[in-house]
Amino acid sequence: MRSFSDSQRQRGVITIFISMIMLLLITLLIATAFRLRTTNLRAEGNVQTRSEAISAAENVIEQILVEDAGLSAFQTARTENVDINQDTVDDYLVTVPAPLCVRATRANVTTASSVTLPGFSASGAWNTVWEITAIATDVASGTSVSVVHAVRFLLTDTEKNAVCA
Repeated sequence: MRSFSDSQRQRGVITIFISMIMLLLITLLIATAFRLRTTNLRAEGNVQTRSEAISAAENVIEQILVEDAGLSAFQTARTENVDINQDTVDDYLVTVPAPLCVRATRANVTTASSVTLPGFSASGAWNTVWEITAIATDVASGTSVSVVHAVRFLLTDTEKNAVCA
């Protein structure tokens, strides 16, 4: 049987010690990489959820402006369910408080586009600016995003007095 000298034993112990340190460093490197990947995945998911919520809020605002452009659109608050991914499950709850009339000024007589619309006269037209806010809440997580749009509407004197005091 072969016997090892003390110097050979010391070299073996040092080699094992260095190998253990290297294995520990490699393990830490892998754990850190996994943690960074998980953090990046969560951040990407948050950005996607935020973008979807903004899209849902803007869809409801567009629906109000295009489909319900009458005076009732300015007087009522509403809540809409939005299925953003078309899977028949509501993804977002969008709440739109009654729009706020920010400013009303007489339409300029010299600006043809302000007074040549049907039903308007040069003396009875008002340029009104409205602030429409939509709050989209994710049904699954409860997080919410607020979207604010400013819109200008040309109203008659009677309409302006009814909705924009």
